[in-house]
Amino acid sequence: MSTPLTPGPAKKSLGQHFLFDPSILARVATAGGSVEGKTVIEVGPGPGGLTRALLDSGAARLLAVELDDRFAEGLSLWPEARARNGEEARLHIHHGDALAANLPALVQDIGGSLPAMIVANLPYNVGTPMLVEWLKTGQHEGAAWRGTMVLMFQKEVALRICAAPDEDHYGRLAVLSQAVTRPRIALTLPPGAFRPPPKVDSAVVVLDPLPEAECFSDLASLEKVTAAAFGQRRKMLRAALKSLPGAVEALATAKIDPTRRAETLTQAEFRALTTAWRASA
Repeated sequence: MSTPLTPGPAKKSLGQHFLFDPSILARVATAGGSVEGKTVIEVGPGPGGLTRALLDSGAARLLAVELDDRFAEGLSLWPEARARNGEEARLHIHHGDALAANLPALVQDIGGSLPAMIVANLPYNVGTPMLVEWLKTGQHEGAAWRGTMVLMFQKEVALRICAAPDEDHYGRLAVLSQAVTRPRIALTLPPGAFRPPPKVDSAVVVLDPLPEAECFSDLASLEKVTAAAFGQRRKMLRAALKSLPGAVEALATAKIDPTRRAETLTQAEFRALTTAWRASA
């Protein structure tokens, strides 16, 4: 059995904070349900603590995407990364930037199956843009490529993903996330659980895909509408949406009071507003 690597200190520039406690790692690995026999994508595996937990939990194919040269090289030496006794390798390393990678194509290249789970202790400095990109690109060749996502964020970000209307943390990230998934916080972790310890608490968010019939299909347009609506969240919608041509007029079509503020709108109302704005463009 391979043990987590310790080839050097965490790099602040890459937002690295590592988990080593086996009991916590086992909980993270299965927070979104069993990975037994499934294809899993892990982004930023670092020294391999979560990688080990996923393999031990029975992942059939594990695609580990690592930008750091030290860890990509070290993980490629694990026994699971090599075919043995007629069995194919279970661990596959992609050395590169996850935001630039075609993840569904990489999964297919290693003989994995889609949709794939994503389980990751994300680097804090790129966690939010990664999530938004995965939410927007949920389809590959007409079918879903990602299944349940189990992602570690700063607790503040986790609260923003899971927030409901009229809550302090409700904003663009909640609307986008809840347009295609059902998110929930599975567990929270104090700074001392990590090496080096971050300055804030962390939380694991499980994002289960909504049934296709309940998903909003145009997240690119929803992203533009929510960016404008929450860009000046203290203002009424009729003022906040002036930055997006046609959006103020779309309020009437969607039957939304222009004197309301963005944080009061429900998921259904944001969908209606986006649909009306898109139709008028």
